[in-house]
Amino acid sequence: MRAKVLDVRSGVQGESLQEAARLLREGKLVVFPTETVYGLGANALDGNAVLRIFEAKERPADNPLIVHVAEISEAERVAFVPKLGHLLMERFWPGPLTLVMPARAVVPPAVTAGLSTVAVRMPAQPVALELIRLARVPVAAPSANLSGRPSPTDARAVEEDMGDRVEIILDGGPTQVGVESTVLDITGEKAALLRPGGVSIEALEEFLGYRPILPGEEEAVAHRSPGTRYRHYAPRVPLFLREDESVWEKVEAWDPSQRAYVGIRSPGASFAFVRLFPDADSYARGLFSALRELERSGACVIVADWPGEAQVGLALRDRLRRASGGSYMPE
Repeated sequence: MRAKVLDVRSGVQGESLQEAARLLREGKLVVFPTETVYGLGANALDGNAVLRIFEAKERPADNPLIVHVAEISEAERVAFVPKLGHLLMERFWPGPLTLVMPARAVVPPAVTAGLSTVAVRMPAQPVALELIRLARVPVAAPSANLSGRPSPTDARAVEEDMGDRVEIILDGGPTQVGVESTVLDITGEKAALLRPGGVSIEALEEFLGYRPILPGEEEAVAHRSPGTRYRHYAPRVPLFLREDESVWEKVEAWDPSQRAYVGIRSPGASFAFVRLFPDADSYARGLFSALRELERSGACVIVADWPGEAQVGLALRDRLRRASGGSYMPE
């Protein structure tokens, strides 16, 4: 049975959101837009409903989920919020910042993957916020794609992966940020960046007065972040990174008619399919949809431009690195 797709691009739609909220309360799955990517939502307090997320995505059970809230009081319902947490919420919420904090007992183990912490954020998207308010429950929601695939930034991508696995899809049009939220662990003496995302490391450093611990610098907290433990974002064809010009040697085995390129800089080589963006923000916003588009074009290999690491570039590098993790050379 195919999911019902409801168009909410014109704003908050009463009847559509009421129906979606009812389904959430009944333990069903609902896909909804956020400012980052589309989320696959379930009642975060219903362990059985949360397990359906893992089944629908074919997601490993040891990969924790992010809990989405519409009010700070809801964050306090699922987490013990420290003083720093309240300060960060006041500055960056609603927005693409996820905070990892000690979990309260009300949160099912399926949400936290059995950890003592829970990841929480408040999305900056009117449809998402109104849906959560109407549901009257916090909503656990990873990206609405099959595990390992490029995250969905429009409803078409959701339908490709999840169209026969969920009850309803709320179509809010293309997302504004295009990469997932930044994940910040605030359980230690210093905040630790677990996943770069929509809030830049520069913005966090300016606010905190120090540079957060970066991924890999403190292994004890690395496993607490949703969406970082496995290969993600990968197209179905090999993806190589243009970290230097030696990449051209790697793709010589493919005929130019089979090659695709995505990025900011011109490829400077022969490619049948090219998707260029004017700047890093546009690259981040369009990366996942471009990977899916290039798949559909018939390309057999993709080369992705390697951005600078400032601002959203750090998040782009993270996504590209893991998307290319399974690239291979043809026999």
